[in-house]
Amino acid sequence: MAKINFGGVVEDVVTREEFPVSKAREILKGETTAIIGYGVQGPAQSLNMRDNGFKVIVGQRKGGKTWDKAIADGWVPGETLFSIEEAAERATIVQYLLSDAAQREVWPTLKPHLKPGNALYFSHGFSITYKEQTGVIPSDDLDVILVAPKGSGTSVRRNFLAGTGINSSYAVFRDATGRALDRTLALGIAIGSGYLFPTTFEQEVFSDLTGERGVLMGALAGIMDAQYGVLRGNGHTPSEAFNETVEELTQSLIRLVDEKGMDWMYANCSATAQRGALDWRPRFAAAVKPVFEDLYARVKDGRECKRVLDSTGGANYREELEKELKELRESELWQAGEQVRKLRPGK
Repeated sequence: MAKINFGGVVEDVVTREEFPVSKAREILKGETTAIIGYGVQGPAQSLNMRDNGFKVIVGQRKGGKTWDKAIADGWVPGETLFSIEEAAERATIVQYLLSDAAQREVWPTLKPHLKPGNALYFSHGFSITYKEQTGVIPSDDLDVILVAPKGSGTSVRRNFLAGTGINSSYAVFRDATGRALDRTLALGIAIGSGYLFPTTFEQEVFSDLTGERGVLMGALAGIMDAQYGVLRGNGHTPSEAFNETVEELTQSLIRLVDEKGMDWMYANCSATAQRGALDWRPRFAAAVKPVFEDLYARVKDGRECKRVLDSTGGANYREELEKELKELRESELWQAGEQVRKLRPGK
């Protein structure tokens, strides 16, 4: 493992230079990995592993859209595409990549097909961390491991095809075989991770749920709504409000942050922008920190878990979700965004 200094804190990380795909192939030689679920992470991780030369099969409910999607991606019924039960029976490693709510629902079906010495792999610590609520309690004779890419399945696949990779966290919850860590790291490399950094199942889900509800999605969308609304309320046009709120961020500034960091982005903006950003940064931090503290508390004590399971497990969840997404999609902010995207050069 490489020791990397992250702003004064030294962490052990695993890179592809020290742990190449050839080493991963050697560790997983003779193993068959079954991908259970073909929704968000399933396609990316399975296709990346297949392209990297690992023995992979897919387990999915027959007859649905995701079954057809798997066929379209080249998985062959009866050869590399099976029912969930048959795929689990054929596998030595089971990657449990269904949604959190679906993992709770399918667990009684999957559990009898897991054999001693198998590895049960997750890309989210949710089901194990909140096992009292999910009922996902693996037997003691299984390796229980995690590789959690820090990006959507779409990004996992795109970055793999670009030759870069998404960074992933990894954890071992139970080592029943003495091989759990080797299996975990090999799978992390096999799915195309950029580098791997250690965590625990609990820390992964606490940080992940906080991040999704916070900076990555919830807070980002909320801040955009607020700024756009203030600009529109003060007479700015939709085009101007959208460009100042979203377009400049996504098409310019965030790319500078990605390239060399926030300070470099500040250094490459006007003096007026620099001064304003430096002055207002602490005010925004002070304003939102109590919200983040409340959010983290709700994640830690399981209230967010209950909210997820109660809502996503409902019979009419898909219909209610579409109503919420439709409201977002049809808001003036994102209708303006649709028009702005059409006006980009080359579109």
